Amino acid sequence: MGQIEDNIEEQANWHWRNSMRPARFFGMDARGALPFLFLLVYFRPITIFLTIVSTVLFIALEKRGLTFPSALRNFRSWLVGPKRPAWISGRRRRFVDYG
Repeated sequence: MGQIEDNIEEQANWHWRNSMRPARFFGMDARGALPFLFLLVYFRPITIFLTIVSTVLFIALEKRGLTFPSALRNFRSWLVGPKRPAWISGRRRRFVDYG
């Protein structure tokens, strides 16, 4: 009888487990669907082309295992390059000898 009660309590808390799931729009991250809003407002061939290209790009990134925010971080790290100091030289602390 105790196992059934535990299962009922677990089912009551399922909605908390799913509360941080990303919103989906036709199988892709909803943040990647922003071009569709532009398409609704400005329906031109160039907007259709950009919407299709961005949709294919976001689907390809998700197939590689990258979410929209992680793809942006990955692009930023590729753009900046391998050498990234933590502080700019003007803000680095200098060693001080008080002796």
